[in-house]
Amino acid sequence: MMENLIQKYNVPGPRYTSYPTVPFWNEESFSKEKWIHSFQETFSNTNQEEGISLYIHLPFCESLCTFCACHKHITKRHEMEEPYIQTVLKEWNLYVDLMSETPIIKEIHLGGGTPTFFSPESLQILLEGILAKAVKHQDYEFSFEGHPNNTTKEHLQILFNLGFTRVSFGVQDYNEKVQKAIHRIQPFEQVEKVTELARNIGYTSISHDLVFGLPFQDKTCMVDTIQKTKSLQPDRISFYSYAHVPWIKGVGQRGFNEKDLPKDEEKRELYETGKQLLAELNYVEIGMDHFALPTDTLYTSAKTHKLHRNFMGYTAQKTSLMIGLGMSSISDSWSAFAQNVKTVKEYQQLVSEGEIPVFRGHILSKKDLVIRKHILELMCQFQTQLSSDFDDLHLNESLLKELEDDGLIKLSSNTVEVLEEGKPFVRNVCMAFDAYLNTNLQQKKRFSMTV
Repeated sequence: MMENLIQKYNVPGPRYTSYPTVPFWNEESFSKEKWIHSFQETFSNTNQEEGISLYIHLPFCESLCTFCACHKHITKRHEMEEPYIQTVLKEWNLYVDLMSETPIIKEIHLGGGTPTFFSPESLQILLEGILAKAVKHQDYEFSFEGHPNNTTKEHLQILFNLGFTRVSFGVQDYNEKVQKAIHRIQPFEQVEKVTELARNIGYTSISHDLVFGLPFQDKTCMVDTIQKTKSLQPDRISFYSYAHVPWIKGVGQRGFNEKDLPKDEEKRELYETGKQLLAELNYVEIGMDHFALPTDTLYTSAKTHKLHRNFMGYTAQKTSLMIGLGMSSISDSWSAFAQNVKTVKEYQQLVSEGEIPVFRGHILSKKDLVIRKHILELMCQFQTQLSSDFDDLHLNESLLKELEDDGLIKLSSNTVEVLEEGKPFVRNVCMAFDAYLNTNLQQKKRFSMTV
């Protein structure tokens, strides 16, 4: 039965880190001036109560991982660090100049690329420059993505001294053949070393990123990877489906033969095997793709209905305003999205000219905001309450009925609830709410497969 459902629902679909999703942004009605107005309005209304979030994109990598779908710049030239950091600080100052009061920072996340490509000293200059123009929220949480092969004790210590208590290490899979295929060679001993270093320094939340659906991956690989992960007991585990979209990301994702990828039921078996083993180790499924121990704040936020999802992924707390700094970063004012230009050269040029470096975005309509709320609730809480404001929003009722008939969701007069069996298909449930997708079905080809 599960194999039949996988074949039925394994279709291209969004991951819903935003709504509307990027392919459906209305760029014609967007302008930089509209973005600045929306940013300023949200900042004025929420800074004192919620604070703001910062996502800082550090795009440099020394080598290309063939599974990666991030915007990155491959180089071994570390002399690029200092000019890039100075540009990020200039961009931050452009935003600060538009603020009506001192920003209160609740979240900072360093993403990439490879943030630990940058030296500890460079990261210190960056973060001290950011914090010099702001104050920390009383409930602040700072996090970064660390590459196990180049994250040093100095990285961990300097960032911890600046307030970072959460780190995520990209593991993917421990099998040597899989690692060679994805061009990411890192022995278990290296992951063990940096995990123990972080814990000894005082990091209170350590996450490991695992991926299923990689080339040459099979059930034996998955069991071995989870068993090794067990010995390190990370507080959180991100368990992602490999998104194979070479038509978007180009040559990087064509570094192996298509036939080497596990298909449909094979891929789902990898997920089910991993999920079962994680449950046996006391990890609780949080939202989509995420698992946490009951001692972690992500678990607490899910239980207290405070779990949030944005372009940084799942977070334990919500801010209405997230400013994206750096090449290709996406900002979110709740009523608008804006994305920075995608090359280092153009990013540095625009900022040097005193320009906020956004090149596209979307202003959310009233209808967008209603649907965004429902999709966010489905992705975070696996249920949503419908109300009269949803009457004219083109809900795909036939898809919801199919999902109900297949035992994946429960429908009542005003509630959509994703059942345990339906959690792997939560993206499909959200697709029933997506007004853009339901009227532009040809656009589905732009997304990765949902299962």
